[in-house]
Amino acid sequence: MKRLFLLEDDLSLINGLSFAVKKQGYEIEVARTTLEADTLWANGKYDLAVLDVSLPDGSGFDFCRKIRQASKIPVMFLTAADEETDIIMGLDIGGDDYMTKPFKLAVFLSRLNALLRRSENFNTTLTELSSNDINVQLLKGEVYKKGQLLSLTASEYKLLCLFMENPDIVLSSEQILSQLWDCNESYIENNSLTVYIRRLRTKIEDKPGEPQRIITVRGMGYKWNTTN
Repeated sequence: MKRLFLLEDDLSLINGLSFAVKKQGYEIEVARTTLEADTLWANGKYDLAVLDVSLPDGSGFDFCRKIRQASKIPVMFLTAADEETDIIMGLDIGGDDYMTKPFKLAVFLSRLNALLRRSENFNTTLTELSSNDINVQLLKGEVYKKGQLLSLTASEYKLLCLFMENPDIVLSSEQILSQLWDCNESYIENNSLTVYIRRLRTKIEDKPGEPQRIITVRGMGYKWNTTN
């Protein structure tokens, strides 16, 4: 049985989310402050974390940083802000998804289930992906560029693997979103995919402003280019 970790201070939201995920067959542990979260996290093992951003004694962003020091489990943020700076912050520190409050419960469950499925699917029998001076060690979850270890968020890592598993194939935005989130792309906030790709390019491209690895195919989508 999957075990979920919820860090949220709104009691009505806690009750609603807890009821919904238990109906899905999941276990859930709830913390209402970062202090409570520290204790629960230290004493438990979880498959996914849902983190509120604004908390009475801290930030979900800060707690995500703690999670990423020891775990690669999927992390979903709950936030009242949908500015690009907030999206970038969440991606940079290791978040896999975020939802803007208020949100529909059915959408939340769809995206939560998608994250869990994607997490399982990335336990692949392949051990390595390599092209264009980029090497992905799948068993270790590590990415190297010309022999240098890169620091990627979980979402950037999954996006890179998706491109490298489909070399020289144009992937539409809809295909990318459905592969990464496995849910209706209309559920994803505007510009989020653009932000993901731009942030990934800053880490893997020699000149991010003139990308040679992940290229844009106008009117069609993106592709991992191996023809250089």
